[in-house]
Formats: sequence, C-alpha cells, structure tokens
Amino acid sequence: MILGVRRWPIFTTLIVVAAAGIMVMLGFWQLQRLEQKRVMLADYAAAEAMSSEAVYPSNDPAAIEAALYRRASFDCRSTSGGWQSIAGRNRMDQTGYVHIILCGIDDRRTAYVQAGWTPGPTPPAWTGGPVSGVIVPYIGGGGARLIADPPLGGLEASAIPDPGDLPNNHLAYAVQWFIFALTALVIYVLALGRKQRGG
Repeated sequence: MILGVRRWPIFTTLIVVAAAGIMVMLGFWQLQRLEQKRVMLADYAAAEAMSSEAVYPSNDPAAIEAALYRRASFDCRSTSGGWQSIAGRNRMDQTGYVHIILCGIDDRRTAYVQAGWTPGPTPPAWTGGPVSGVIVPYIGGGGARLIADPPLGGLEASAIPDPGDLPNNHLAYAVQWFIFALTALVIYVLALGRKQRGG
C-alpha cells in the first residue's frame, strides 16, 4: 500500500528531514573545505619555490600563514625557557629527537628554532647566533617555528615537513555525510512503511 500523506507522523518526519538536511549541509561544507585546502597547499608549494626570504612572522595568524614553508634568516640574540626535546626524524627518516629553543630576535619578537636532530634526548650546548632555515607550523609554540637548515650546535639536519603530506580528506568526509543523509531517509521510509503495513 502506498503511504498516504495523512498517515505520515508530522513531528517525527520533520525531525528526520531536519537531521538529513543538516547532514547534507555538512557535506557541502566539507566540499568548501576541500577547495580551501587545495588553495592552501598550492600556496605552500609556491612558498617553497620562492627564492626571496620571508621576515619571521609575529604572533599574527595572517602573517604566520603567509610565511609558512618559506626560508628566513635572523640572529638569535638570546635563548630562554630551556630546550624542548621531542620525538622527531632526521633527513634520512630515522627516528630520534629534535631540539627546540625559544630565541629572542629583537626587543619585541621571539622565534622558536628547531636546531636539529640527535638519536638521543640530550640537547646541544648552542646558545644563539645566526640562524637560517624554513618556517613551518608549530601548534605548541604560537603557530610557527624555524627548522634550522643547516642545523646548529653540531646536530644532524632535521626532516623538513612536506606540505604535500598534509591530509586532504574532505571529499571523503563529504561523501560520508551525503551517504548518512540518504541512509537516514531510506531507513525512515522503510520503517514507516513496515509500521503502516503492520497496522
């Protein structure tokens, strides 16, 4: 028997349709994020190819984003806060430790510098000086850090993150949301039809 409009429970139907609509909106939002991520990765690739150096950014998010994956140089006039020795890899993709220190660049600016890599957690005795390298994201340190290239204090070179390795799964997420929406509607129609036939 074909479902009659009068026999559809209005309140439940509205909830299911609203939920499916939200899922569809989330799917389209993921498609927007997909395009944004593609633009961002293209910008990073262009930044890597730039021959001119960037000015190491302040804590302004826009300045940090514009400087990511570009080279920069500055004089580390002072170090503070002690070394952070965390798990990391070298250029040969070997596991070990990378060593990060907070440098004072001038009276107002500071920069996190990743001096290099060692197989063990012991940091170097480096206390400052000229630094050159690549600016990369650093969520735990104000948004950016500079990976020294060449490395400092007698350390080995750290691996420099490849922006091409950043995940871009938004298309898969979008498809999932659309499937969830369709599945919810199909299950609801089937359950309602079974209930009406049983009645």
